[in-house]
Amino acid sequence: MNDMERRLAARQNELDWLYMELYNDRERLEELKERMAGFYHARSQALRQLDKRREANPDWFRAGNMLGVTMYTSLFAGSLKGVQSKLGYLKEQGITYLHLMPLLKMPHPDNDGGYAVEDFEQVDPALGTNEDLSELAAAMRRRGMSLCLDFVINHTADTHEWAARAKAGEREYQDRYICFDTPDIPREMEKTIPDVFPETAPGSFLFVPEMGRYVCSSFHPYQWDLNYRNPAVFNDMAGSMLHLANLGVEVLRIDAVPYLWKELGTSCRNLPQVHTIMRMIRLVTECVCPGVILKGEVVMAPRELAPYFGTLEKPECHLLYNASTMATQWSALASGDVRQLKRQLDDLHSLPAHCCFVNYLRCHDDIGWGLNEEYGRTLGMDPVAHKKFLYEFFEGSFPGSYARGERYNYNPATQDARTCGTTASLCGIEKGGFEGDEAQVALGIRRDLLMHAAVMSMAGFPMLSSGDEIAQVNGYGYHNDPALREDSRNLHRTPFQWDNAALRTKPGTVQQRVWDGLRQLEELRGSQPCFGPSASVSTWDTHDNGVLALVRRTEEETLVCLFNFTGDTRRIWLDGLEGEYTDLITSQPCACGRRALEPYQYCLCLRTGPGTAQE
Repeated sequence: MNDMERRLAARQNELDWLYMELYNDRERLEELKERMAGFYHARSQALRQLDKRREANPDWFRAGNMLGVTMYTSLFAGSLKGVQSKLGYLKEQGITYLHLMPLLKMPHPDNDGGYAVEDFEQVDPALGTNEDLSELAAAMRRRGMSLCLDFVINHTADTHEWAARAKAGEREYQDRYICFDTPDIPREMEKTIPDVFPETAPGSFLFVPEMGRYVCSSFHPYQWDLNYRNPAVFNDMAGSMLHLANLGVEVLRIDAVPYLWKELGTSCRNLPQVHTIMRMIRLVTECVCPGVILKGEVVMAPRELAPYFGTLEKPECHLLYNASTMATQWSALASGDVRQLKRQLDDLHSLPAHCCFVNYLRCHDDIGWGLNEEYGRTLGMDPVAHKKFLYEFFEGSFPGSYARGERYNYNPATQDARTCGTTASLCGIEKGGFEGDEAQVALGIRRDLLMHAAVMSMAGFPMLSSGDEIAQVNGYGYHNDPALREDSRNLHRTPFQWDNAALRTKPGTVQQRVWDGLRQLEELRGSQPCFGPSASVSTWDTHDNGVLALVRRTEEETLVCLFNFTGDTRRIWLDGLEGEYTDLITSQPCACGRRALEPYQYCLCLRTGPGTAQE
């Protein structure tokens, strides 16, 4: 019995039951197992050895030294070979996890940043080849880095082979999409399906003249939603995932997970069948390539996130994005009020221990202001007015704002909008630099490092946006490019500034101050047991709405992490945390019980000895 047969023997009953419950197709089930066996036998010896190490240490991704970065291949280094040539830079930065944005074959120019995929098993020729990808993954493993790629599971490009054959009239391939002969059902479904892009791509169905049918298209008209009622779709997409795993991909970011199952009369979000599909994917990967983990893109409220982890006995995703905390953290910075952020973290801390999040400030996408409106009202906030304040503040139009950004997907009917911009620009570094005001720049750097310090102190592990480590600011040139100017997310999707990266070693530069500040935080995370997976994490009352406290504990240590989100000096006290601590940022003794924090100051205060305090 080989390793895959051993793993399958322990999971076969559940896989069989789930597959037959969803599809009732024994022939397709056996075909899936045959494919799994084929991918296992094709898996390299090096990757099989990785699988065994990861089986022995299944929580490897929870280690305190985990540090991710996300980037576009073309913007960072032009090609996959270019990225490989820059691995020394990433190693210097302490990166252990590299998320390359979508790089599979895509149409040009309309590809939604690579999320319209023409071929799930081929690298886009503009970026390299499958061999380049495999070589990059191997080079990363030698340096202790894991490669993450997007897997766009919900839809294909309308230029994908399946779509082309569907347009040509082949019913087999039309059945791989959600199609209807008349507009009746699509119109009914659109009554209950929320629009993803209400301004730029309203509606969820479009008429395709070539085949005379209506097809589901939740995102953009050139992206057709797949029909997961069809077992052929599941089998082929699972096969494509295993193909990427065999090229050396260690983390599959599963795109738009909640959208996978469509049902008349529902929102077509978060339906039970989605969890059946994700559980089967987890079982398939655990059998063939347990060295691979699944990261779900689930942009939902905390109470809706837990089901996507599954249970301890029947898990689904290993990781989820912490998108909600990203929004509440920026809200705390703009308002100087951490109460919503604290509540958000309390909600996350209440989830089961196997739930693990990727924490980040910025990514390829916008900041959506999906705050807890019900809780906000208890604080006296009007949800619409607060959202308006936030997007105006971070675009720089609100009086006194230090931020520079732009709106995305503004809806005049609801007055809703999202925000684009880099961390450095949103924190005020761009404005201060443009105005030649060193005091503004210094405050911007303090805000930037404060925000990163908070992210690095939360439960889970941090992921940077490429360029944040050198305080890269917005790029406005996209306004002059007809192919880019309609999408304000291109404000922060700009070429990496290697000339500025060279300044990271020049004393006194913005780049050096931000780089060194981040490296100090990253090294502390990697060296302190309180950042390890066994530490408990909770918020603490500071008796000041402008200061957040996170307490991390092991049996032998207590680490108190303090963050002043205001531009004022604040005096706080922390009941139950009296005693002598050492501030890891300054290496000086400090007291946590009662103390003052300067504007935008953060402290990581360590006390050795069993923690006994109770809030």
